Amino acid sequence: QVQLVESGGGLVKAGESLRLSCGASGRAFSHYAVGWFRQTPGKEREFVAATNWSGGNTIYIHSVKGRSTITRDGVTNTVTFEMNSLKPDDTAVYYCAARLNGLVTDRASEYELWGQGTQVTVSS
Repeated sequence: QVQLVESGGGLVKAGESLRLSCGASGRAFSHYAVGWFRQTPGKEREFVAATNWSGGNTIYIHSVKGRSTITRDGVTNTVTFEMNSLKPDDTAVYYCAARLNGLVTDRASEYELWGQGTQVTVSS
């Protein structure tokens, strides 16, 4: 069974950068679309960014567009999400998710696989 594993979360200061990685254990997920979502207590899970299976099509939520990049590495079989100029509002648990048909979407319901999440805390 394919399992997604996130890494790279932690505590950073406002204005700093952070890189999150998503990998798959058990199977390569090179044909899957991968998305990043985030969630804070009491709120619904929010779409942040996604890439299609090839990395040629990416989408971002407006609040991170221009200061974030999602990329996939076929050699390491990982999808990386880098955020710059972090703000306290970026504080959340970040989840990566995979969509088996490889097409990018911002709808959480269309992703079949989910990781356990990694905490990102941005201090002011």
